[in-house]
Amino acid sequence: MKQYRREEKRIARREKKSGEDAEVSGDGLMGFDPKELRIHREQALLNARSVPILSRQRDMDIEKIRYPHVYDSQAEARKTSAFIAGAKMILPEGIQRENNKLYEEVRIPYSEPMPVGLEEKPVYIQDLDEIGQLAFKGMRRLNRIQSIVFETAYNTNENMLICAPTGAGKTNIAMLTVLHEIRQHFQQGVIKKNEFKIVYVAPMKALAAEMTNYFSKRLEPLGIIVKELTGDMQLSKNEILRTQMLVTTPEKWDVVTRKSVGDVALSQIVKLLILDEVHLLHEDRGPVLESIVARTLRQVESTQSMIRILGLSATLPNYLDVATFLHVNPYIGLFYFDGRFRPVPLGQTFLGIKSANKMQQLNNMDEVCYESVLKQVKAGHQVMVFVHARNATVRTAMSLIERAKNCGQIFCFLPTQGPEYGHAEKQVQKSRNKQVRELFPDGFSIHHAGMLRQDRNLVENLFSNGHIKVLVCTATLAWGVNLPAHAVIIKGTQIYAAKRGSFVDLGILDVMQIFGRAGRPQFDKFGEGVIITTHDKLSHYLTLLTQQNPIESQFLESLADNLNAEIALGTVTNVEEAVKWISYTYLYVRMRANPLVYGISHKAYQIDPTLRKHREQLVIEVGRKLDKAQMIRFEERTGYFSSTDLGRTASHYYIKYNTIETFNELFDAHKTEGDIFAIVSKAEEFDQIKVREEEIEELDALLNNFCELSAPGGVENSYGKINILLQTYISRGEMDSFSLISDSAYVAQNAARIVRALFEIALRKRWPTMTYRLLNLSKVIDKRLWGWASPLRQFSVLPPHILTRLEEKKLTVDKLKDMRKDEIGHILHHVNIGLKVKQCVHQIPSVMMEASIQPITRTVLRVTLSIYPDFTWNDQVHGTVGEPWWIWVEDPTNDHIYHSEYFLALKKQVISKEAQLLVFTIPIFEPLPSQYYIRAVSDRWLGAEAVCIINFQHLILPERHPPHTELLDLQPLPVTALGCKAYEALYNFSHFNPVQTQIFHTLYHTDCNVLLGAPTGSGKTVAAELAIFRVFNKYPTSKAVYIAPLKALVRERMDDWKVRIEEKLGKRVIELTGDVTPDMKSIAQADLIVTTPEKWDGVSRSWQNRNYVQQVTILIIDEIHLLGEERGPVLEVIVSRTNFISSHTEKPVRIVGLSTALANARDLADWLNIKQMGLFNFRPSVRPVPLEVHIQGFPGQHYCPRMASMNKPAFQAIRSHSPAKPVLIFVSSRRQTRLTALELIAFLATEEDPKQWLNMDEREMENIIGTVRDSNLKLTLAFGIGMHHAGLHERDRKTVEELFVNCKVQVLIATSTLAWGVNFPAHLVIIKGTEYYDGKTRRYVDFPITDVLQMMGRAGRPQFDDQGKAVILVHDIKKDFYKKFLYEPFPVESSLLGVLSDHLNAEIAGGTITSKQDAMDYITWTYFFRRLIMNPSYYNLGDVSHDSVNKFLSHLIEKSLVELELSYCIEIGEDNRSIEPLTYGRIASYYYLKHQTVKMFKDRLKPECTIEELLSILSDAEEYTDLPVRHNEDHMNSELAKCLPVELNPHSFDSPHTKAHLLLQAHLSRAMLPCPDYDTDTKTVLDQALRVCQAMLDVAANQGWLVTALNITNLVQMVIQGRWLKDSSLLTLPNIEQHHLHLFRKWKPIIKGSRARCRTSIECLPELIHACGGKDHIFSSMVEKELQATKTKQAWNFLSRLPVINVGISVKGSWDDLVEGHNELSVSTLTADKRDDNRWIKLHADQEYVLQVSLQRVHFGFHKGKQESSAVTPRFPKSKDEGWFLILGEVDKRELIALKRVGYVRNHHVASLSFFTPEIPGRYIFTLYLMSDCYLGLDQQYDIYLNVTQESISTQVNMEVSNAFTDLAVK
Repeated sequence: MKQYRREEKRIARREKKSGEDAEVSGDGLMGFDPKELRIHREQALLNARSVPILSRQRDMDIEKIRYPHVYDSQAEARKTSAFIAGAKMILPEGIQRENNKLYEEVRIPYSEPMPVGLEEKPVYIQDLDEIGQLAFKGMRRLNRIQSIVFETAYNTNENMLICAPTGAGKTNIAMLTVLHEIRQHFQQGVIKKNEFKIVYVAPMKALAAEMTNYFSKRLEPLGIIVKELTGDMQLSKNEILRTQMLVTTPEKWDVVTRKSVGDVALSQIVKLLILDEVHLLHEDRGPVLESIVARTLRQVESTQSMIRILGLSATLPNYLDVATFLHVNPYIGLFYFDGRFRPVPLGQTFLGIKSANKMQQLNNMDEVCYESVLKQVKAGHQVMVFVHARNATVRTAMSLIERAKNCGQIFCFLPTQGPEYGHAEKQVQKSRNKQVRELFPDGFSIHHAGMLRQDRNLVENLFSNGHIKVLVCTATLAWGVNLPAHAVIIKGTQIYAAKRGSFVDLGILDVMQIFGRAGRPQFDKFGEGVIITTHDKLSHYLTLLTQQNPIESQFLESLADNLNAEIALGTVTNVEEAVKWISYTYLYVRMRANPLVYGISHKAYQIDPTLRKHREQLVIEVGRKLDKAQMIRFEERTGYFSSTDLGRTASHYYIKYNTIETFNELFDAHKTEGDIFAIVSKAEEFDQIKVREEEIEELDALLNNFCELSAPGGVENSYGKINILLQTYISRGEMDSFSLISDSAYVAQNAARIVRALFEIALRKRWPTMTYRLLNLSKVIDKRLWGWASPLRQFSVLPPHILTRLEEKKLTVDKLKDMRKDEIGHILHHVNIGLKVKQCVHQIPSVMMEASIQPITRTVLRVTLSIYPDFTWNDQVHGTVGEPWWIWVEDPTNDHIYHSEYFLALKKQVISKEAQLLVFTIPIFEPLPSQYYIRAVSDRWLGAEAVCIINFQHLILPERHPPHTELLDLQPLPVTALGCKAYEALYNFSHFNPVQTQIFHTLYHTDCNVLLGAPTGSGKTVAAELAIFRVFNKYPTSKAVYIAPLKALVRERMDDWKVRIEEKLGKRVIELTGDVTPDMKSIAQADLIVTTPEKWDGVSRSWQNRNYVQQVTILIIDEIHLLGEERGPVLEVIVSRTNFISSHTEKPVRIVGLSTALANARDLADWLNIKQMGLFNFRPSVRPVPLEVHIQGFPGQHYCPRMASMNKPAFQAIRSHSPAKPVLIFVSSRRQTRLTALELIAFLATEEDPKQWLNMDEREMENIIGTVRDSNLKLTLAFGIGMHHAGLHERDRKTVEELFVNCKVQVLIATSTLAWGVNFPAHLVIIKGTEYYDGKTRRYVDFPITDVLQMMGRAGRPQFDDQGKAVILVHDIKKDFYKKFLYEPFPVESSLLGVLSDHLNAEIAGGTITSKQDAMDYITWTYFFRRLIMNPSYYNLGDVSHDSVNKFLSHLIEKSLVELELSYCIEIGEDNRSIEPLTYGRIASYYYLKHQTVKMFKDRLKPECTIEELLSILSDAEEYTDLPVRHNEDHMNSELAKCLPVELNPHSFDSPHTKAHLLLQAHLSRAMLPCPDYDTDTKTVLDQALRVCQAMLDVAANQGWLVTALNITNLVQMVIQGRWLKDSSLLTLPNIEQHHLHLFRKWKPIIKGSRARCRTSIECLPELIHACGGKDHIFSSMVEKELQATKTKQAWNFLSRLPVINVGISVKGSWDDLVEGHNELSVSTLTADKRDDNRWIKLHADQEYVLQVSLQRVHFGFHKGKQESSAVTPRFPKSKDEGWFLILGEVDKRELIALKRVGYVRNHHVASLSFFTPEIPGRYIFTLYLMSDCYLGLDQQYDIYLNVTQESISTQVNMEVSNAFTDLAVK
């Protein structure tokens, strides 16, 4: 009870002292009721009035809060009035003082341990769960403190603060929380390692290393990986991903979380943050901890994710404040243990030396130190003496030995002799450290960080084994190594701090840490700590160690830097947010507890108890400062902050605000290396370094010996000193003075970082010379080598004398590369070293670059840079990832960088020597400069660079573009101008818009070709309709074709026109795409065909025999500017072919091209044969709704992090531009739609109204969400955010579209295809990133500019907005390019060259091209030819003279024809002019395949291919090269491959063909796919598969390979049904799986009368069909046990629609012994005996016969109404018509004789196959196969027995005569 009362009083006192409002602590503590507290408090104040001030009784009346886990005995002592003054303090009882001439001594005896409470129960390890037992292996039980906190730590998620004395076992408490976290991710016996990260922040690197070891050992049995992440131990991104626990320092973790970029993902899966030594808050490094905690807490609130924080600290007085700051609930998570809980109680002795003379003082200290040591050693204890400099360790040890020898007491120190001692002695003698060897025999040793690791370990072992009595060491030992001793002596309290540059008092933390080493828990009853200091400091240390002042915050000093970091990170964007951010800091807690310290008057505090005004004031002041330094932009009017490049660089490189100010003042584009060093040495980071008298001499020596550059300021100034130290460090100079050594390490560490930052700044400012110099300097500091040293010095394997010789002989790397190894050895007078040097030379990274340039316009060049790595990879030297390079394009005359990028040469590319391509654009100016340089400089290696010169000598700039069509100021035309009521009724507006008005006459009243270029949204669809109406009016019998580039667009047009044109006008509209292929009849009847380019190309290839192609009178091509894209060539071919057809049929075809505004419309118009009258090319600004565009650049080399950093700006754009109107966000991939949506939701969560974007009743939305399939979409829709991409289910997409169009959800995040596919305008369009991942080249490439324009075109809704807005977020290096081209139209170039061969092949197969001359003529029809003449440099044509052009073209054609010839597609005649198509070429053209695919068929198909081989051939088709293999998908592929039957080459998982193979296998195995992207990819793969298989079948048939042909038909069936052939065909039934098959096997029919069937087991589909006999109840009786009714119904629907075909066969031909007119013999289809002679049909040898096959469909009468011709294919994405293959083959010879495809058999169908009988008479068995092309298990086969006899004369005559006739006919 007494304890309980004490507590309350202590707290009452504290509350009084700080004069704080009770609400304060309420801020972070959950269960408080402020009103109640206020009443408490007022009561207390009233009571206080009547109480005498100095009475002891007064506190007894106040009831105060008692926290359950606070054990604080000093609360008692704090009750004296003396405590208020804070000066005096009643020391604990039993204190002894001694005062003599030398020193004053104060002894505080050790305190007795706290008695064990009743409710305390120790926790035994065996009682823990399995995970706990594994981790605490070897321990019996937890100690006292650990047992007290156990419940909270191990079984809750509460934040915790634990204050306990050093050595109380806090590490294990951390361990408990770690295990709690692991247990939360432990499911079904597996730890989900990629779901969490744990971060342990330790204040020193030494401690971090120790913790890493400790946790690694303990967690190893659980398979948890612990890694250290500090300045010394960098981790690669992959290593971080593979690690579950990171041990790091505060600064490092701050930097990691500052770079929102790469590590967003990292900081988001941190689930537990452990902060060790939280009492560091009041040291210099406190602000770092504050910013980490504030950042974490804000993240917890914004993302609603749970991050647990555990604070560990020594005993500190104001633990409540710290608890508030860490958001700890004081009733649950606050644990405070005072000194009585030390595992070994501690007696403390304070000695103050009185002498004032410096020398005398040192002498006395040694004397007193010796006495103390002697006393302990005599008592048989070991002693540690702590001194504060490395060289002082030896000095002290020596002086102690000397005194011992002088006093004759050395025998006390000698180690005890014994067997172990001898062993120890041997080890010591091996040590390379002289002092360790000398001191050991006397029982002394030293320990400091300057010693080698192995020596330090040796000393630690010797001490712990008792061979050393006295260990003299520096404080690092106390922090880094857990090595206890009975007694600890701190000799002297002055410590040199490099940061301050002077001697400072030893910090209280160090003292506590060192005292923490006193007393060995297993052996000692108590420990002793002695501190020897000067007399004036005695009281200072006494008060510190006993009274403990409250710790205050140091955050104000670094407010500017931390605010800048938050702004750069994007978490603070305005004053409002900054003020809120400060409320998360410890500074805020202390400002309210103790306002006076922070310059806030009591009055101000009373007026504004939350200090909001004061915080705002702070923020605005700092904001102005940062704005002035250009680190941020601060608009005071709106209070918005935005980050700048400079600020971001400062934040990432941890550069202080004042340093940036210095740089702004001193730094410009023309500084030498010397100037740069001078600027760096003035950085604020080095402020503390002072020049001391005793160093000047040595500095002078260093300046003369090691400094290569002048050092302005000289040795007298601190910045001169820094410069000297830095240069000495680079020159690897040796220093003697200890303070210089530590200063030098400090300087080097910081300078490296500052120079890197300067490099980034110079790069951003685009100063080439500076950028180059700084990059080199940063490497110079890293490698400690001057730039003029030989680059080979970077290899440690070469001995120094060899390197010196290399430099003397001036052997450069290039020279060495050309020399042989023996030559090198010879020159260096060292024969064997040649090989080593040679190897090293080839390991220095180097690259070769080749650049080709293409002018796009007169001011913009596109550069394609090929980079070839040219060095040998060695993992020891280069690591295992890649070598980083910087690449920039500089203009030497204007001293400017036009483009720069960071580039990684990956290990596998270096090894395989493959080139990498970079494509970028740079500006050029007229007059043309002479040249630009492209420079590549290695990021890590000195002397590794390359330059490539771009020469403009032979550059021909393209022609200037003609001006745009002006928009005339016409009276808007009313709809009635159409002069047809039916047409007018189709429009819901009364007048055409200005653009439509201007083009109306040309389109509606003339037949001339038209090209209309107008910005998106100006009503081009209406223009198309006008032209279509013209056809309906004038040429009612002919057809119109409308070509749209995407299926989605075709769909949209169809949905619209089906209603408006078909229903209202009664015209037939038909869709013709890869998904929908109507039959010939309906195409022939259509008036309007809507199709895609590829489909129309395929259809019109065989125009001679397709009548309907010849009936087309108008071709409308939408988005014709896509000519310049990948699929452009198809459009070129179509137009060229259309012109060709119309010149043949002499029927004119009108071409109408619609496009966005074009730069070179004239060329396009010439090519389309358009005169001035038909060309309308309006400028981009004539949009019906004007557009305002904002472009923002984002830094960052890596794509994903860059995208992540765009999320906040996107959110802000919505907030500022379109808070309530619809918003479209375009991203590059499906994954990005998901990530962006989730991030936006996280930002919404911090708003007052998180559902502000949902404009409908939430309950209604719930219902809609219920119908949605996609789980992510369910989540986002609830917040009013839709997602739209090809991976969604059709129905989900429709739902989203509808919700968005009707403004029910305000934000739609879509992939770029939506921009083309669907016309949803929005008020604001955000384009988030302009690159996408190109699976083929495996890198990120830019969207075509047309796509970006198209996306922007979606901004602004003509009906509602008077202005649209577009915000484009791009990679900062591309910002200029977009600025230029978004306003200046982009010229369209042709990309026909890449695919010329395929198109030539199509024309050759179609018979349009028969000779090389034809091919030349064909090319002149193309758009490519037009552009070749206008912009020759773009296509690498030197000049445009007639001869050059001819040569260029004939070379092109020659090349293409040779390619085709090699692919077996054509044959070039012997005259070398004529061209003949071959079968393969025809197959390629017919099936629209690339010629490479057919060549592969020819090479790889064999007479007997297995299904596995065919599958692999199918997936290697060229068509699959474009299948995207996205980022990290190679891992997913290798995972997927593990659960699939067919094994693949393990090294090819990043190949698109392998992926196609895996997707096909997964489709057949019905395996789970790893992510939704794979579903759509499967769709893509299946789309192509049929075409490729059909072509394969033709190839096999052409070769007459029966086995292969049958296997291909099986493969087709497999692909369509999604099952393997080896699976039972019953599994193709929907919902029937492997475990259902027993139902069919066991099924017994109910026997009725004579219809009893004896077969019982049903093994395949035909048996099942037979058994059911069309009765669904029979089927359901089989499966009802295991399937629900709906599933049974689905299965029955499939089963009942399966085709059952009866086959009849007869042979037609002529026989000599038959009566005329009888020329048909029927063949029995029943199986019979071969020996039965009646079976054999007599035929004549070597003669043509026709096999007639009649197919009869059997109806079970369960289909009502019209049958559908499409097959039932639940697993196949497209609808597919049911069809059959008839194959006639001879099994013995494995030969295919005839193949015929038969379409859908409705009732009855007769097919005929003609075949020749064998030449040699005899008996043959032919087999006829009827193979389904879409079902497994329904194939039939029949044997036909032929008896071939000698042929008769008459038939021969007949044959010859008929042949003669045919010959005549041919002629």
